[in-house]
Amino acid sequence: QVRLVESGGGLVQAGGSLRLSCAASGRIFSFYAMGWYRQAPGKQRELAGRITTSGSTNYADSVKGRFTISRDNAKNTVYLQMNSLKPEDTAVYYCNTDPPLHALWGQGTQVTVSS
Repeated sequence: QVRLVESGGGLVQAGGSLRLSCAASGRIFSFYAMGWYRQAPGKQRELAGRITTSGSTNYADSVKGRFTISRDNAKNTVYLQMNSLKPEDTAVYYCNTDPPLHALWGQGTQVTVSS
């Protein structure tokens, strides 16, 4: 019943910023930790960061200090603020529960960082 829709991606120069949003069509955020995942062409999907039901966060070493995850359970929305973007951040970004549920994978949103 739940659907997740990512938005906010785009083309940005290295050093720039983007804010991604993940909107849920059903209420799940108050019950699950949520993660932002990313996948570059030809590479495996990886967990960039996560946020627990209580609001604590964890990040992959590759994005630590540059990305910030937040959530608004009342709005069923999770955000990913990305600063100081690097070309290696180029990927399709997805949100899902952590651990992810297969049925919740959506289209994702493309982030392209030019050098």
